[in-house]
Amino acid sequence: MAESERPQIYLITPSELELSSFPDLLARVIDSTEIACIRMALSTRDEDKLSRIGDALRDVAHTRDVALVIAEHGLMVDRLGLDGVHLPDGARSVRKWRKALGEDAIVGAFCGASRHDGITAGEAGADYVSFGPVGASGLGDGSVAEPALFQWWSEMIEVPVVAEGGLNEDHVRTLCQTTDFFGFGQEIWTAPDPVMALRGFVTAMG
Repeated sequence: MAESERPQIYLITPSELELSSFPDLLARVIDSTEIACIRMALSTRDEDKLSRIGDALRDVAHTRDVALVIAEHGLMVDRLGLDGVHLPDGARSVRKWRKALGEDAIVGAFCGASRHDGITAGEAGADYVSFGPVGASGLGDGSVAEPALFQWWSEMIEVPVVAEGGLNEDHVRTLCQTTDFFGFGQEIWTAPDPVMALRGFVTAMG
């Protein structure tokens, strides 16, 4: 497959991270291969902590021309100079945040394994939808986004799609022709060497 036809890589941060070390690790990963976007997906709701981490990750991302979006906390986008928001609730709040953040912001929506939610999110103005988990994962309600969903989406819908959650190299090979992005998170951060783990996924793309 030509390089331009490969799915792009969308990194998802751990839900908990050490500010003293993670930005450097993130920089190493970004410097190792081309990254399209990073999602700051923290479990904390502490604004001060979100702000400090957001400032650090924005500096790493933007000096490398990589977009940085935040999960859920749309109000932090302008405050931290981020590129947009990732919404975990399907299509429900896409229209609201598109209006609030403007046409230039990235608005993405996690739609589980629901074709209907994905279509609705796209119609409401989402820049991308993500489906998952693809494999065993704690994401969502236990349902799995099957290869047939990505196949149908790639044939019928123009809105870019992200495959995320429980990915392994076999999933990557299976979905390589039918997804626009792979969302890698715990799949690499829990590995002894995230750079090598990501390299393995890139190799699996062909």
